[in-house]
Amino acid sequence: MIDSHAHILNEYYDNIYSLIIDLKEKNVINVINCADNINTSKEVIESYDKYDNFLLPAVGIHPQNVYNYNINELEELIKNNKVYAIGEIGLDYYYDKESKDDQIKLFNLQLGLAEKYKLPIIVHTRDSIQDCFDILKKHKLKGVIHCFSGSYEMAKEFIKIGYKLGIGGVLTFKNSKLYEVIEKINLKDILLETDSPYLSPEPYRGKKNNPYNIYYVAKKIAEIKNISIDEVINETTRNCREIFDI
Repeated sequence: MIDSHAHILNEYYDNIYSLIIDLKEKNVINVINCADNINTSKEVIESYDKYDNFLLPAVGIHPQNVYNYNINELEELIKNNKVYAIGEIGLDYYYDKESKDDQIKLFNLQLGLAEKYKLPIIVHTRDSIQDCFDILKKHKLKGVIHCFSGSYEMAKEFIKIGYKLGIGGVLTFKNSKLYEVIEKINLKDILLETDSPYLSPEPYRGKKNNPYNIYYVAKKIAEIKNISIDEVINETTRNCREIFDI
């Protein structure tokens, strides 16, 4: 299994080395380790070498950090290091609609870097899905829509322009309607993710998440589609390798 989105950072995990040993024993072969600012971008790059290329770095500036970034510094990190994606980037109007124009500017700057360095992107969208789509369709990029929670119609539109959907613990929540989308879309358009340390699936909701818990997401997808869990794991792992060139 590959977790396509997690934040395995020192501020969240006391012993990353022992976590990785445990993950390897449980058949997790890689984690896309996502940054949200310049400092965490540097950390995920350092972790790539430190932990034997298990944590694959994605660097970027999250929209909530729109007032604190240096795009040139980010480009230097991309240019001079092994990077698998640009992310977590995107738009988030949930907490701050006032910064909408600034967020769109930052998003476009990072999409430009993705085009320049031929990297996939990891897209955060909260209360902003239409704006995200309208911007992405102007660019010829590939990537994943992180923590997808939109409609089936919106899912089809993102898939049509070359994106996979990141599906995580929210699918297992009792009040989630995401199963209605999963029923209809093809397995080839899905990536498993945890967003660790956040959004733990049932039966661990409310506890700190970890990348092994993609197993419970895969299990739920298998139940919804009435297929084997092995089929879900094999196909989503292939999808992840393809998108991130692993």
